[in-house]
Amino acid sequence: MAATVLIVDDHPSFRQSARLLLESDGWKVVGEAADGRSALAAAEQLAPDLVLLDVQLPDLDGFEVARRLRSNAPAPSVVMTSSRDACDYGTLAVDSGARGFVAKAELSGNALEALLR
Repeated sequence: MAATVLIVDDHPSFRQSARLLLESDGWKVVGEAADGRSALAAAEQLAPDLVLLDVQLPDLDGFEVARRLRSNAPAPSVVMTSSRDACDYGTLAVDSGARGFVAKAELSGNALEALLR
């Protein structure tokens, strides 16, 4: 299991829910970001093991943020999330360097852990 997580989503209510859910499953949430640029800065500053990254952000889309995160060393693992299903995005998540995709409705510590194995 990844020890530390950065949650990136433009909806404060989702960030709060995800934080509570992941912390109750034993994950340590080290930060939150509301857009792509602040996500890149937070990832550089906090060096999380995992970035839970929303696909649709107000400035950069999540796929571009994932590509930029994966180009840095050491790169965090990235898991994309959305209220839409993975099939709506085809191979974009994997092509961006993400470890996988989990729908927001299916988010859990176990779901993330399964993607990181």
